[in-house]
Amino acid sequence: MSFPLSQELVSRHAAANGIVNPGKASIREMRKMIGDIERETGERFVKMEMGIPGLPAPKIGIDAQIEALQSGVASIYPEIYGTAEFKKEGVRFVKNFLDVDVTEDCCVPTCGSMQAGFASFLTLTRYDKNKTHVLFIDPGFPVQKQQCRILNIPYRTFDVYEYRGEKLRGKLEEELASGDVSCIIYSSPNNPAWFCFTELELRIIGEMANKYGVVVVEDDAYFLMDLRTDYSHPGVAPYQPTVAKYTDLYVLMLSASKSFSYAGERIALMVVSPRLFELESEDLLRYYSQSQLGRALIFGTLYCLSSGSAHSVQYAMAAMMKGANDGTFNFVEDIKVYADKAKVMKKYLTDNGFSIVYDHDMGDPIGDGFYFTFIYPGFTGVDLLNELIRYGISAISLDITGSHKQGIRACVSQVAVEQFDDFKSRLELFRKDHPISK
Repeated sequence: MSFPLSQELVSRHAAANGIVNPGKASIREMRKMIGDIERETGERFVKMEMGIPGLPAPKIGIDAQIEALQSGVASIYPEIYGTAEFKKEGVRFVKNFLDVDVTEDCCVPTCGSMQAGFASFLTLTRYDKNKTHVLFIDPGFPVQKQQCRILNIPYRTFDVYEYRGEKLRGKLEEELASGDVSCIIYSSPNNPAWFCFTELELRIIGEMANKYGVVVVEDDAYFLMDLRTDYSHPGVAPYQPTVAKYTDLYVLMLSASKSFSYAGERIALMVVSPRLFELESEDLLRYYSQSQLGRALIFGTLYCLSSGSAHSVQYAMAAMMKGANDGTFNFVEDIKVYADKAKVMKKYLTDNGFSIVYDHDMGDPIGDGFYFTFIYPGFTGVDLLNELIRYGISAISLDITGSHKQGIRACVSQVAVEQFDDFKSRLELFRKDHPISK
């Protein structure tokens, strides 16, 4: 079978998966549909829709997990607040790479940042009966809004790209003035645009959080992955910028999925600021047996969600954090391949008439990394994605990320280097079939 694929074939598989418009499909829906098309056609797609690590899991983590399993932990329920080694290394990890001081109580394992976000939304919208909304600084991870929807938590959003720098202060003032926002969430490096908040912007977010008593949920899913600056040396500046420097009302979500390439075992370090952990609120007693927020979060929300994170993988992440803390495991060296891939793939696109949507970060060229965004003249993001599927290229549209721009988000991790020639030739064919008007 040759490209482009027939529209009938794509439409048939979309319908079989209950998808009305593939260009608006979720990440998992897209992945399932593309897998079905691959099985029927025998053609391998250039898959850029899902942020799955493309590197082997580190041996240091695997060995520690195997040792834990062989010691018998699989037969024992894990402590809901985390193993001693996980919490100890979590405290060191936060200090060594963010230069932030927390206690072991504040470091809690979760089943990935997905669970940490879910638990945060659920708990933080209940500790003050007047603060019921979540504010998304977009663009962002689409599933976090889905979490709010299924929890029936109201939320507001804005695309931050037009409010960078000092402009962010006025926009946050506008959004927070009503007094009904419980927490703010963002990612940095950003998914999908890959820009990073500056120290000025993080200070503004922290100051606004302090002014309005709002918790900042910082999604560090791509921890230390802004490769324009080397943050990889423990206990030595520069440290990754964080809002925790500017407010003591925060939750940090540090996932092992991307930085440690340990996505399959579902583990993350959730860090609750000491002040927030100890915060007392009678409003929590409407839902929990505890009035202290940290205890309500752990023994109420997390207990109900999964009774804790899998025992053995806590040992794996503890070992990886220990190696990073001791300077014997430089995980940043391994993930530099993502930037190398992005640089090549973006050039193939721009050579064939595509342009990068989020192309600058506060006046500097956007960094090369895990994600990038692109568009083609004459297309909306949804329409472009629908057409690229016929050329064996899959991704997600910016429409589902909260972006106000038209375009597509691409993830480089699952594109093998041996697929680069296919990617290039399919883009060339696309350009031939869709000539750009002069």
